[in-house]
Amino acid sequence: MAQETVFFDTHAHFLGDDVEQLLERAEAAGVKRIVAVGGSDDLNNGALAAYNTAPHQVLLALGLDRAQTTLGNDEIVMLEESARNYKVSAIGEMGLDYHYDAATRSQQLKLFARMLELAGSMGVPAIIHTREADDDTLAVIREVVARASGERLGVVHCFTGSREFAGKILDLGLYISFSGIVTFRNAEALRAVAAYVPADRILIETDTPFLTPVPLRGKPNEPAFVQHVASCIAKQRKVSIEELAMTTTQNGLMLFGAPLVSDTGE
Repeated sequence: MAQETVFFDTHAHFLGDDVEQLLERAEAAGVKRIVAVGGSDDLNNGALAAYNTAPHQVLLALGLDRAQTTLGNDEIVMLEESARNYKVSAIGEMGLDYHYDAATRSQQLKLFARMLELAGSMGVPAIIHTREADDDTLAVIREVVARASGERLGVVHCFTGSREFAGKILDLGLYISFSGIVTFRNAEALRAVAAYVPADRILIETDTPFLTPVPLRGKPNEPAFVQHVASCIAKQRKVSIEELAMTTTQNGLMLFGAPLVSDTGE
């Protein structure tokens, strides 16, 4: 009997009431691990719902993203306390986005640094979003990393940057994760970056419910579709999808500290 190909979707959001069905379809597709990612009240609550539905399959990440800059200190403290109480596997998502929110740069920088500090204090990885903010993202990470230790600093998720930016992220000790964007017709440059990232630093994700991969464009994304991201990257790296799945799953388990066990615990 052939061994099942196991996938790890390292970034998914859960916003609807179909969490159980999404997780069941993911399980049937070989997606044995999923990081349910927060970032706002709604996203954090959705991540908790997914985690509570299938704690054997789902890892929990809570955080505050770049759109939460109007929150007061008390609200941020509540998030920090929740993250500690739930003993999350990661803090996120967090980061900077200057495409739509350039007017809030200073507030974004402060919140990003605070979330990075939270991850560091807990010894869990940070899940980082960056868009049109390469230099500031690197600067904040460097400042925090200079005071951090360990091998689980975090990941830049849904990577869309250049090879040069990827190299700088890798130099800081972070992982790089690719989403369905890598399958898009006009993503030749990004596919080249996916081939460049070292085998021990590459991850895959869906960013559910967004960024549905080819050939399923037009449908809401879901963790079961991560195999299409894996297939595209495997082709670019000239390896089998089984090898790419094994590599990215091992990397995800290493970063998020989640060993695979069978239902019997063996």
